[in-house]
Amino acid sequence: MTSTTARSIANVVLVSAGAAAAYAVLSNPRGRRIAGRLLRTWLGASVPMYLLAEAGRAWVESGRRA
Repeated sequence: MTSTTARSIANVVLVSAGAAAAYAVLSNPRGRRIAGRLLRTWLGASVPMYLLAEAGRAWVESGRRA
C-alpha cells in the first residue's frame, strides 16, 4: 500500500466517523441542544477574539501611534 492510498483510506474513515457522530448527536433532541449551546459558546468566544487580533495587526501595520 502506498502512502497516498493509506492517506486516502484514513481520510475516508475519518469522514465516515465524523458523519456517524454528527448523526448520533443530531438525531436526538438533547444532543441537538447541547451541540447548539457548544456552537454558540465557541462562536461567541473565538470570533470576537479573531476580530480583535486582526484589528490590532491592522493598527500596527498602519504605523499609527496610540
